[in-house]
Amino acid sequence: MKIAGVAAKWLFILCLPVLLLTTSISAALNSLWLYENGFEKYDVGQTTGLADAEMEKAARGLIDYFNSGEEYIDVTVVKDGRPLVLFNQIEVIHLKDVKELFRLNYKVLLVTLIYALAYAGVSLFWRRRRFWRQLAQAVVWGSGITLALMLLLGLGALLNFEQLFWQFHLISFANEFWQLDPARDYLIMLFPGGFWLDATLFIAQGAVVGAVVLGGVGVSVIKSRAVT
Repeated sequence: MKIAGVAAKWLFILCLPVLLLTTSISAALNSLWLYENGFEKYDVGQTTGLADAEMEKAARGLIDYFNSGEEYIDVTVVKDGRPLVLFNQIEVIHLKDVKELFRLNYKVLLVTLIYALAYAGVSLFWRRRRFWRQLAQAVVWGSGITLALMLLLGLGALLNFEQLFWQFHLISFANEFWQLDPARDYLIMLFPGGFWLDATLFIAQGAVVGAVVLGGVGVSVIKSRAVT
């Protein structure tokens, strides 16, 4: 039983970084602000020839698609007074692959959240007050691991993001449809390399904020239990 308890505790600790990261990825995925900030920062309107309202429509279309049951995306915008089907066949297939990654992210988030809540709830129910300090220590450990991992991710992104981005695509996709042409493919025109660096840092920062909050709560509980 003791070994099982230790294993359950460490699984809880290791779940926290995964939970915080997947939560931050989900927040980035659904952040219209992040999309529109990238459009403005990288002058995407000039690159694509699309008005701000049409770029917003594209961003909302992507967010809706990633959260829908639709297999393929279909976004039509207006350019130069004419309707334009925004993504070509290669981009549509690639976005389907991207959607599968986001769906996996949602599943991992749900599983880790359920385990973390179940571990905390069951442990507190059975051990009552005695377990508060142990649970708080586990939260602090999980938060600390998250901070260390996000520091590594942030440094890696800042030092050699192109290589990191390239390796991610080689590992994540079984085809080469992600190798798009910035001269003709709107997906890469809408989201140039700089956007993905910003998104990576946004995700890392989100996980860091979550870790600091949870770690702070954990430290407060440890201190209060030490006093009592």
